Amino acid sequence: MSDIPADTPPRGARTLPIDAVLFDLDGTLADTAPDLAAALNRVRRARGLDPVPESQLRPSSSHGARGLLGTGMGVAPEHPEYQALRDAFLAEYEAALCVATTLFADVDALLDAIEARSLKWGIVTNKATRYTTPLLDLLGLGRRAGAIVCGDTTPYAKPHPAPLLAAAEQLGIAPARCVYVGDAERDVTAGVAAGMHTIVARYGYIEPHEAPEAWPADGLIDNPRALLLWLPGARQG
Repeated sequence: MSDIPADTPPRGARTLPIDAVLFDLDGTLADTAPDLAAALNRVRRARGLDPVPESQLRPSSSHGARGLLGTGMGVAPEHPEYQALRDAFLAEYEAALCVATTLFADVDALLDAIEARSLKWGIVTNKATRYTTPLLDLLGLGRRAGAIVCGDTTPYAKPHPAPLLAAAEQLGIAPARCVYVGDAERDVTAGVAAGMHTIVARYGYIEPHEAPEAWPADGLIDNPRALLLWLPGARQG
């Protein structure tokens, strides 16, 4: 498939010297917020509570069970009911992983364009393997990604650099020749610590109090196709 028509380059956009693109999953490649919010609201309903609007839960979706339970139930990990609520939430989510979840607009075409440019790509997520593998298969990405690293693949999760380094090793690409794209500050922290270039997916799940412009990333994008403005052009031969 031909490259997506490029937008006017944002200020500061430049071609990064990379051979591979690594993506966060929730809030970067896939819009998982609808199913995460639905799972949280089923937990609330089982306890006789009214649902919380998806728009209120959406910004917390990148932070997994901890973020959603904090926003939707008002409980933190130290709360005595946290573990039971977490288990209930994860069970509800696993039972309906991909009902309303979709790839963000232009992601499929973006991946086509990345492949057409002879760049490798993979996924690094803090989501556990038991949820990631079936979700990626349902989204049609499971066999397509060159590397998949989940929250339990290495002994550490992001913001530790270990998952990103593991993905680079799977792809056979030096970390310095990779760019990591994500929508959370921990993604940038992990990418920088791994010695990678980093791009913030500003269209993802960023909470109102956060300031992604202050994160030490190479740049920010407002839609998936804008990433092409940062990548080497189509290669000949």
